[in-house]
Formats: sequence, structure tokens, C-alpha cells
Amino acid sequence: MSDLQPPFRADHVGSLLRPQPIHEARKAGVTGLELKEIEDREIPGLIKMQENVGLKAVTDGEARRAFWHYDFMDALTGLDLERREGGIGFSATTAIPVTPVVRERFDFPDNHPMLEHFAFVRDHTDVVPKISIPGPSACHFRVLPEDIHVPEYRENPEAMFADLAATYAKATRAFYDIGCRYLQMDDIFFAYLCDPKHRAAKKEAGQDPDWLIDQYAWMLNEAIKDRPSDMLIGMHMCRGNFKSTFAATGGYDQAADAIFNKTDVDIYFMEYDTERAGGLEPLKLLPKGKKRVLPGFITTKTGDLESMDDLKRHFDEAAKYADLDQLGIAPQCGFASTEEGNSVTYDDQARKLELVVKTAEAIWGEV
Repeated sequence: MSDLQPPFRADHVGSLLRPQPIHEARKAGVTGLELKEIEDREIPGLIKMQENVGLKAVTDGEARRAFWHYDFMDALTGLDLERREGGIGFSATTAIPVTPVVRERFDFPDNHPMLEHFAFVRDHTDVVPKISIPGPSACHFRVLPEDIHVPEYRENPEAMFADLAATYAKATRAFYDIGCRYLQMDDIFFAYLCDPKHRAAKKEAGQDPDWLIDQYAWMLNEAIKDRPSDMLIGMHMCRGNFKSTFAATGGYDQAADAIFNKTDVDIYFMEYDTERAGGLEPLKLLPKGKKRVLPGFITTKTGDLESMDDLKRHFDEAAKYADLDQLGIAPQCGFASTEEGNSVTYDDQARKLELVVKTAEAIWGEV
């Protein structure tokens, strides 16, 4: 294990473009041990690429997943994925037509496959291994009320939230026990609940979006509050990322207090690459201390490379609301939240990550 200690000034959200052999194998329907052998051959190259650009925390690029959250959710006790017509709506397309269904009470199984996924990264890097998993809110936000088949959950959503919190607390401990000291939870639905259309949809379903924000914050905090002191928790928020499209719009204003002050999160990855993310004013609610925000001024949705001068100006603006010493930099999202990946090249991806590192060195003198 590395002696390096997060948080770092330069970091990234987690997902990377799938290596071509993995992409082709999955497209051809290869599964099981045969697919795992291909993944095991290709993922060390992904890890090495991250190390080569100068990053101090690395992931497996989520290369073993089809979708950033559904693979993790499907392996939980109590939740299954069903293939149906339609799919998740994005700005210019729809994603894979699967729907999560809750059939029994939630639990985190001892053999959850992503424990093994983390262990592989741990054993193949000399820097800090990190894994990104969906936050507990994903298991509620993505489930339609009619697809909740546990009577207690249908009658009392807080019972569902309590079980999810306990499930994620168990997951947090399980990752710690196999050496994970840097766990990231992608809890993007805080940002979705700041979008007028998503807020209206929840209201139509009989759910108060502001109440949900507080409940989601409670769940996340319950899941991580008892972690050992040497384990750091990251949290990523964005507005959707599928083939370079998006699914939500709006600033962080309604959720900022819950995000910063009602969760014991250490590191916040926040999308800030377009006006869709709103202004930087919510950063003023970041409490003084050790918490760190990594504004995503570098986009993963296009290959256009941001200029260092523009990035420095963005940080000058951000420093009006939060202490510069509590800031760092990461891309706005992953490069491949699904196996299809964004509309960027492998070279674009490497250049973007190199820019993250160079920007950290230019502004803070460290990575």
C-alpha cells in the first residue's frame, strides 16, 4: 500500500474510456471468466496511464461495468434490474432500457463483486487505489414507487432509507477491511433535485424534493459516520453523463447546505464545466476546515482542451466564496459513465488528465 495520503489537489471522478479489447468483447457478448481474463489484462494499462500523467489516486476506470451505478446496485441484496422498453432520458438520447426493482430488504452481501474489483487495483498500483460506487440515493431516486415490493418500504420510505444507510455502512466497512482508504460515492441526485423538471417530477410522484435532499444527506452521513479515522470519503455530483449528453440543469443552491454541512464527506467533486451547473456562490457554504472541493472546470464531454489561463480565472472566482486552500481540481465527470463512453478519444482523455495535474501544480505547487 502507498504511503501517499489523500486528499490530493489533482484527482478524477473514476470512469475512463473502455480499452478497445474490453469494448469489443462486451459488444460480442463475451461474459464470465473469458471476459474477466480480458479485463484483467487491460485494466493494468488503465492504471498505468493514470500514474503516468501524474495522478496520485487511481481507479480501474469502471471498466468492468456497463453503467456507473446499476452494476453495483444489481449486486446488492434486495434489488434486481429488469429490461424494459424505454430508458433513462438524456438531452439528446436515452440510456439502456433497464429498471431497478426492489424485491426484498436491502443488504450488502459479503461477496459483492466490487470488493474484488477494488482489490485488483490495490494489487496493481504504487499510488492510492480508489473505487467509486453510487451513493445510497441512487437506490431510491432511480426506483419507481410501483417497483418497490417490500410493503414496509412502500408504506414508510424512511424504513427504506434506514435499511439503505445500514447497507452502505456495511459496504463502507467491507471496503475498509480489504485496504480501501479512499472511497468515493457518486451521489449525483442532489444536483438532480435542484433541477426544476426533476423537482416537478418528484412532486408529481408525491415526494417533496427538499425533504428528499435532507433524507439523502441523512442516509449518506449514516453510512459513513462511523468509518475509521484514516478512511476518506469523496462525493461526486453531476447532472448526467451518457455519450456526452446530460439529464439535468440547475445550480447547487437548494442542496448546498445539506451537501456541505449535513454529511461528513471529505472531498467533493462538483460539475462546473458549463452554465448548466449554476454559479459558484454555493461554495460559500463550505465550512472552514479540512473539507475540500474539486470544481470540475475541465469537461469530459468534449475533447476541446481548456486553457490554463481560463482555469486560473475560474479559480480566482471560486476563491471569492471558498478558501483556495480548500480547493483542488478534477474533471467535471467521468469519461465513460457507461460502457459506450463519451465523444472523446483516448488521447483527449490523457490530455485532459494531464491538464488536471498541470493546473494543480501551477496553482498550488503540488498534486
